[in-house]
Amino acid sequence: MPTNTRTVVGHSAADKALLYGGLPLLGGALGYFLPQIADWAAGLRWVPWKGLFELVAGWDAWWAQLIMVAVGLVGGFFLGAIAMDDSLRITVTNSDVELLRNEKTTLIPRERIAAVFLDGKELVIQDRESAELAREKHDQLKGDTKKIGAAFRAHGYPWSDGGDPYGERFRRWVEDDPELPPAVNAVLRARAKAFKSDSGAADLRELRSEVAKLGYVVRDQDKKQYWRPTSR
Repeated sequence: MPTNTRTVVGHSAADKALLYGGLPLLGGALGYFLPQIADWAAGLRWVPWKGLFELVAGWDAWWAQLIMVAVGLVGGFFLGAIAMDDSLRITVTNSDVELLRNEKTTLIPRERIAAVFLDGKELVIQDRESAELAREKHDQLKGDTKKIGAAFRAHGYPWSDGGDPYGERFRRWVEDDPELPPAVNAVLRARAKAFKSDSGAADLRELRSEVAKLGYVVRDQDKKQYWRPTSR
C-alpha cells in the first residue's frame, strides 16, 4: 500500500452542505416568516409575553423582513460552523492516526496503537499496555459507523469488532473503593461531581487524563463510572 494514502471519516461534503447550506437556509426562512409566526403565537391564549409577539408581528415592512432574513442566514452559518468545529474528523494513514475536534489535533503514531474499537458512540484507541491513547465521541449515524472500522482495517490497524479487549475487567466505582489507591478515589470522586457541573464535559475529560496518569482507565455509562487498571 502506498505510504501517502489516507482515509478521512467525518467532515464529508454532505456534512458541509447540510451545515453550511441547510442551516443558513433554515435560518433565512425563519427570519422571513417570523412576523407571521409571531402573529399566530400572539393569538394563542396561553402564550406569555404577548406584547413581544405583537411587536414582532408588526415587523412586516419589506426592509424589516430583509434584515430578519439576513440575520437568519448569518446565524445559520455560524451555527453550522460551530457544529462543524465540534464534530470529530478522523484521518487514518499507514503511519499515524489524526483526530481533529474543536481545532485541537491529536496525532497518534501507528507503532503505539495496539487496539482500536467503538465503545458506543466513542472511538477508543489503546496502546500495548491497555491504556487509552484516545477516547473521542464520533458523529457518524448508526448506519455509517462501519466507515470508521473500514478506514482502520484498510490501513492494517488492529480493529476490534468485539469492542474493548479488556472490557471484562471493568468494575463499577463506589466511593472510597478499597481496591483503589486514595489518589484514584479522589479523582473519581471529583469526576462524579463533574456530572452535575455546567463545565462537566471539560472537567470529565481532564480528570480522565488524571486517572490515566495514575495507571487506571475509566469509562462512563449513564453517569456511572467504571474502572480497571492498565497492564503497566
